[in-house]
Amino acid sequence: MVGTERTLMAMACDPEWIVDLWNHTLSTSLDLLDMMWSAGYEFDELHWLDDMGYKGKPFFSLNMYRELLKPVHKRAMDWAHNKGIHTRLHSCGDVRTLIPDLIEIGVDMLNPIEVKAGMDPIWLKEQYGDKLGFHGGLNAVLYEEPEKMWAEMEKVIPVMKKDGGYIISSDHSVPDSVSLAEFKEFVERAKKLSVY
Repeated sequence: MVGTERTLMAMACDPEWIVDLWNHTLSTSLDLLDMMWSAGYEFDELHWLDDMGYKGKPFFSLNMYRELLKPVHKRAMDWAHNKGIHTRLHSCGDVRTLIPDLIEIGVDMLNPIEVKAGMDPIWLKEQYGDKLGFHGGLNAVLYEEPEKMWAEMEKVIPVMKKDGGYIISSDHSVPDSVSLAEFKEFVERAKKLSVY
């Protein structure tokens, strides 16, 4: 709503304002979702975008997350779980230091597992796979060299699918340079590798 730079500056310089903005936005969203739910619409998950990281680290400290943003995230998690639905958080960047707190407040699945930012899907599965699902983790940069993407899929998908909790996808948008034939090949290989 106000841009990443202004948000990050406000977290340091005007935290009351940014927390009020987040809470107001969340309250409005939850009110609208409650209206839909009351009208008979039901959904399986609450999924939202909240990029919190860059290459190698989050945009802010763990203490700042805990003090400012975590309570807002928890309100969203509580709403979803009270409805009996799952939660999936999209956050680009390296958010490894935040993951225990995300699990604590009830995030069920993390997306997109951005490899080029420092996220290692196999390590994450080993560390948190019994508590957290994953969506993504295939380095989109590798679409430029399909043979490398196929090798990455062979390495990552069998580990990630073990015991469930994985949605296959790249860790970012599919580049415009990827042909339809190459993407069909990606889909076919994903189907073969995802069979239990």
